[in-house]
Amino acid sequence: MRDMTFYKDKNVLITGHTGFKGTWMCETLLKMGAQVTGYALKPPTEPSLFNLCYLSDRMNSIEGDVRDLGFLKEVFRRVQPEIVIHMAAQPIVRESYKNPVYTYETNVMGTVNVLECVRLTPSVKSVVNVTTDKVYLNKEWAWGYRENERLNGFDPYSNSKSCSELVTSSYINSFFQDMAVAVTTVRAGNVIGGGDFAADRIIPDCIRAVEKKEDIVVRNPFSTRPYQHVLEPIAVYLMIAKAQYEDKKYSGCYNVGPDDIDCRTTGELVSLFCDEWNKATGDSIKWINQYDGGPHEANFLKLDCSKLKSTFGWKPGWNVETAMEKIVEWTVAYMTGGDLNACMVRQIKCFYENSCFKDGLEHL
Repeated sequence: MRDMTFYKDKNVLITGHTGFKGTWMCETLLKMGAQVTGYALKPPTEPSLFNLCYLSDRMNSIEGDVRDLGFLKEVFRRVQPEIVIHMAAQPIVRESYKNPVYTYETNVMGTVNVLECVRLTPSVKSVVNVTTDKVYLNKEWAWGYRENERLNGFDPYSNSKSCSELVTSSYINSFFQDMAVAVTTVRAGNVIGGGDFAADRIIPDCIRAVEKKEDIVVRNPFSTRPYQHVLEPIAVYLMIAKAQYEDKKYSGCYNVGPDDIDCRTTGELVSLFCDEWNKATGDSIKWINQYDGGPHEANFLKLDCSKLKSTFGWKPGWNVETAMEKIVEWTVAYMTGGDLNACMVRQIKCFYENSCFKDGLEHL
C-alpha cells in the first residue's frame, strides 16, 4: 500500500486545489505522474502558493464553487475521475464566526454536492473527504480522541465539518454500500508548511511579523494542538485513496496527526520558529503574549491515530522540529526570490524518501 507508483496516469479530481493544502496535494500528485483536475474558487489569499508555483499552467484547473451543483455535475461528466479528494472548505475558525452561513453552505452543502456527483458518476472508485480534528465534541481531556468519539464541533467551522462527516456517513449508508465506490473521511490535525498565507493562523502570522520586522504576537500561547507538516496528511489521504481503490474494506474514517511528543503549545511552536529563523538568517526575532479577547477556541486537542497505525503500519515521517526547518527553508527562498517550485519538489522528495512511503516519485 505504500508504493505510490499507483498514481501514474490515474485520473484524480481535487476540490479546493487552489488553497495552501490543495496546492501541496496537486504538486505531489503531479510528481507521481497523475492526471490532475482541480475544481475551486480563485486562490483564497494574495499572495498564494498556487499562483507562486504556476500550477494553473501545469494541470487542468477549473474555477468553480462547490455550492454550484449544476456546474460541478458538468465537471464530473467531462472529467470522469477515478479518484476524488474533497478538500474545498471555509477552513478558518475565526472567519466562521464572521460568516457562519457561508461556512455551513460551503462545508456542508459543498460536501452534499460532491457526494451527489460521485453518486452519479460510475467512473469514481475512491473518495476521500478531508475534515478536521475539530469535528469531535471537545472535552479538553488529556488523551487523544478516537474515531468512535462523539462528533459535535463547537464553533461554526468545527460544527460544519462535523456535519460534513454525518453527510458522508448518510451517503455511504444510503447509496454507496451497493456501489463500486469506497468513501473515507480523514480527520487531520493542524497542518503547517511553507506557503501558507492565511489569516488567523500561527505560522503565517509569524512570517508576516518577520516581513514587517516586528515581534510575533501570540494570542493564546498555552493552547495545545497536534501540529504536523502539510505533507503528512497529504500522504495519508493518498495512501487511503489507493488502498480503498484496490480493496473497499479499507474505507471508513481515520485520524491523522503527530505522535504525542509533537502535540505542542502555540508558544512552544512559535519558539521553535524563532529559533530556526534566527539560526538560518542571523536575525533575533522573538514573540510576545498578547491575548486579543477573540471568540472561543479549544485549549487542548489531541488525536489518537492508533487505527491508522494498526491498519496501514503508518507512522509520522517528520517531527515538528523537521517541519519547522522546512518551513523556514521555504520562507527564506520566498523572501529572497528563490525557486519556490524547486524547493517544494525537494521537500516532497525528501519527505517520501524518509517516511514510510518509499516509492512513487520517479518523475522527480
